[in-house]
Amino acid sequence: MASVSTSHLILFIASLIIAASVAGTFTTGIQRLSGALGDRSYDVSTDVRTDIEIISDPGSDAVYNGSENENITVLVKNTGSQNLKGTGDQIEVLLDGRYQTNVSLEVVDGADWEVGNVVRVTIGNDTPLSPGDHRVKLIVNGDEEVLEFRP
Repeated sequence: MASVSTSHLILFIASLIIAASVAGTFTTGIQRLSGALGDRSYDVSTDVRTDIEIISDPGSDAVYNGSENENITVLVKNTGSQNLKGTGDQIEVLLDGRYQTNVSLEVVDGADWEVGNVVRVTIGNDTPLSPGDHRVKLIVNGDEEVLEFRP
């Protein structure tokens, strides 16, 4: 009779040890998942609060300066609910589907690219644009805007 109680006690202690280790594993996994969800929600919040609008007139001669330095100039307004950095590393630029690295930003109406402020995006272009339609795509924090123009 004592051997049955001893074996039950051993099985009970073993099941408690297994339950404790499983609970510890689940707790660690849930903490990691919770942290990842918190990080992702911050990223989504940043994307949602970012909104830009291209305010350049595509028919204007100010967009493309083909007579001097072949630069493309686009005016972009921050219409979102958060301030943005007025630096070239925050914005991604594609010209006719090609990623551009020679990009500079200048805040037109203030020191920073705050809500409601306009920034002048200058895309340095080494070669003249061919006649026909061209597209500039600007991406800031996941928000995309496209300007179609003709030189």
